[in-house]
Amino acid sequence: MMKMFFTFFLMLPMIFLSNWTILIFSMILFFLIFLNMNFMLTYFSCFSYLFMMDLLSGTLIYLTIWITLLMILSSYSVNKNNNFFLMLLIFLMIFLIMTFSTTNVFLFYIFFESSLIPTLLLIFGWGYQPERLSAGFYLLFYTLFGSLPLLLSIFYIYNFNNSLCLMMIYLDYNFYLYLGLILAFLIKMPMMFFHFWLPKAHVEAPISGSMILAGVLLKLGGYGLMRVFKFLNGNYLFNNMFFICLSLFSMMIIGVICMFQVDMKSLIAYSSVSHMALVICGIFSLNYFGMLGALILMIGHGLCSSGLFCLANIMYERSGSRSFYFNKGFITLMPSLSFFMFLLCANNMASPPSLNLLGEIMIINSIMSWCNLSFIYLFMGSFLSCCYSVYLYSYTQHGQLFFGLKSFSGINVRELMLLFLHWLPLNILIMKIDIFLMWL
Repeated sequence: MMKMFFTFFLMLPMIFLSNWTILIFSMILFFLIFLNMNFMLTYFSCFSYLFMMDLLSGTLIYLTIWITLLMILSSYSVNKNNNFFLMLLIFLMIFLIMTFSTTNVFLFYIFFESSLIPTLLLIFGWGYQPERLSAGFYLLFYTLFGSLPLLLSIFYIYNFNNSLCLMMIYLDYNFYLYLGLILAFLIKMPMMFFHFWLPKAHVEAPISGSMILAGVLLKLGGYGLMRVFKFLNGNYLFNNMFFICLSLFSMMIIGVICMFQVDMKSLIAYSSVSHMALVICGIFSLNYFGMLGALILMIGHGLCSSGLFCLANIMYERSGSRSFYFNKGFITLMPSLSFFMFLLCANNMASPPSLNLLGEIMIINSIMSWCNLSFIYLFMGSFLSCCYSVYLYSYTQHGQLFFGLKSFSGINVRELMLLFLHWLPLNILIMKIDIFLMWL
C-alpha cells in the first residue's frame, strides 16, 4: 500500500513539469500496474503499517483511481492551464485511497473528513452559480452534524477495547453507540430526510465535483456501514428494520420526485438518492446477498451516475443551460451523444448486461427474504427508475431544437473517449463477477 501512496505523491511534481495528457497516461499506467500487482483477495493483504487492502476496499480504491482519471479527462477546459486544479484532484484521490485502505478507525475518521476539504474547494472555486456557497455550506454542515457522534463513538471504542484496529474491535450492542456509528454514514450516502445537501451540491458543482460526489464520495457511507457491521455484535436487526422500511419508502417517493424535475443534474442527483436507498436496504438486511448486492450496485452506480453527469455537462456546454426546456433534439445534431445517452440511461434503469442489474437482483432477493410484502415498494421503485430514465433520455434527445441556439459544436474524440470509459467497465465487469462474489 505504501508503494501506491508514494507513487501518487510523486505524481504531484509531474503536474508542474508536464501537461495534463502525460498525467492521464501516467495514471492509466499506474492503475494497470497496481491492478496487476494487488490482485483481489478474500482476506486482508498488502499490510504496511496502518494500511491494508481486501476485496471491499480494493474495488473502491480502483473505482476512485478510475473516476479521478475520468475527472481530469472531463475538465479539459479548466485543467489545461490550471495546475492547482489538478493538484486538488490528486490530493482528493489520495485522501480517498487512504480512507478505503486504513485499518485504524480514528485514521479512517480523519481521512473521511479530510476528503470534504478538496470537494468544498472544487465547489467554491469552479462552481457555476453564486448559490455554490450555500450548496457548499449545506454539504459541510450536514456532514459535520453526523461526524460528532461518530467521533465520540470512536473514543468509546478505544476506551472499551484499548485498540482502534478494525480486526481487534469487539463491541456489544448498545443503541446509542449503534446510532452514533451509523448516522454519519447514512448522511453521507445519503438517506432520505438527510439528502437535501446532495441535489444542491450536484447542481452547483463543476463536472469534476459532480463526478467524484456521485462516483466515490457517496460510497464512503456504504463502506463505513459495512465495516461497522463487521465488528458490532448483537441483535440489532430489529433497529435495522426501521431504516429498511424508510429506505424502501424513499425509493418510491424520490422516484416520483424525479419525474417532476426540470434540471438534468438535479434529476440525476435525486436518482442517486434512490439507488443509494436500495444499497442501504441491502447492507441493513445483514445477509450474504444483501452485502454483495450492495457492493456491486455501488460500483455500478458510481460508473453510471458519473457518466450521466458527463452527458449533462456536454449538453450544458452546447446549450448554456441544464434545463429540459432548452435541451431538446440532440439526436439530430449529435447522434453519437444520443447513443451513449441511451446506453447509460438503460444501465441506470438496470437493464442487462450491467452491474446495476446484478446488484439490484441480489438486493431484491435479500429484501424479499426479509419480508414478502416489500415487493410492493421494490416494484414501484424499479418501475419509477425506468420511468425517469426514459424521461431523461426522451426529453433531451427528441423534440424540436431550441430556437435560441445560435452556434453549435459537435462532440469531439475526448468526450467520446470519456463516455466510452464510463460505459466499458459498467458492462464488461459483469463477465468477471466471480471476483465480487469472493468477498465475505
